[in-house]
Amino acid sequence: MQFIKTHPARIYAVLVAALALVVHYVPALPSALILGLAAAVLGIGEAVQRTEDGKTAVAGELGEHQAVTEE
Repeated sequence: MQFIKTHPARIYAVLVAALALVVHYVPALPSALILGLAAAVLGIGEAVQRTEDGKTAVAGELGEHQAVTEE
């Protein structure tokens, strides 16, 4: 579980790439299924982006705090 919290963007990228390969190599998939998965992927991408933004904000706050205490 810690790996998922630490690397959500990497997991997301692998899953999206695997999904693209499945869609490409299995042409018999119904388009409604593909469109539903595409919508889900976009929603998950938004969640991953917010997670990464949060990690960046925390890292920025820690960096500023450390710079102030070092002076």
